[in-house]
Amino acid sequence: MADFTTQPIVAASSSYTSDIKHLKELEKNGVSAVVLKSIFEEEILNGFNESLDLDDRFNSSLEFLDYYDYELKQESLDKYIQLIEDAKEALTIPVIASINCISAQEWTEFAEKFEKAGADGIELNIFILPSDTKKTATEIEQEYLKIIKKVKSAVSIPVAIKIGPYFTNISEMLRKIDKEGVSAMVLFNRTYSPDYDIDKLEITSSNIYSSPKDYTLPLRWIALNYKKLNCSFAASTGIHDGDTMIKLLLAGADVVQVASTVFINGPEQINKMLTRLEEWMHKKNLLNINQFRGELSSNDTRNPAEFERVQFMKYFSGKKI
Repeated sequence: MADFTTQPIVAASSSYTSDIKHLKELEKNGVSAVVLKSIFEEEILNGFNESLDLDDRFNSSLEFLDYYDYELKQESLDKYIQLIEDAKEALTIPVIASINCISAQEWTEFAEKFEKAGADGIELNIFILPSDTKKTATEIEQEYLKIIKKVKSAVSIPVAIKIGPYFTNISEMLRKIDKEGVSAMVLFNRTYSPDYDIDKLEITSSNIYSSPKDYTLPLRWIALNYKKLNCSFAASTGIHDGDTMIKLLLAGADVVQVASTVFINGPEQINKMLTRLEEWMHKKNLLNINQFRGELSSNDTRNPAEFERVQFMKYFSGKKI
């Protein structure tokens, strides 16, 4: 099983964790667990929509609904279940299934199948874009909690929740999620951001990889909520090297998730990060991560206000910009 006290790196869900060859490389280089590539609710729904012609989409005939229920959906699930089973056979570290969902429709059934296939845990990656002007902030938050409740009621394995920072009061939302009994919270997920190609006049994607500067967002919110919740924290986004990993552990993270740095630098980067951690701990005369985890959180720092300041008083006060 995973030893997060010596190997605090988890391979985040990405296309890199979608095949056994890459999963073995990640384990060889020292990850303590892998989160398999997500199965997307939108993919299943899009597969349904693409199977219908225009009239069928409007009519929603029982014949085509049956095709969705028993063919398209099952095909996606069968492939994912096979990935779980193959990963469990090939690896000795925990294998976590990932569900990327935007509603609370059928994820109870899916989660049950993933547990039965051998998954050691489930990560719910939820992001509901607040674009519907008819929905209140409270209604959107309730949808998150509804998804978590349904999945947790269906499985006995640990459930982690991966969310974004876009809430009116994120600390209060984290407390609501924590009350549902999740094992961990992953802060934060990366969302698809559209961009424009002004020559081709097409919509493209932007910022596929995280930036090394992105880590400050999870650092702040983990540091602010360390020891205030019952669940564990996993830091995600912007963690590209060993120094950044150390910073997140100092903030209070139990583990860090990495993806972009693996694509950019190869799976060997994980081993380099662990080596850097070992060297730093030796220099500081530390024998265990628990000796310094959360040491620079808002609970232990001399000036907790540093985490709550939102303006650049120190740098821009009195200067012309």
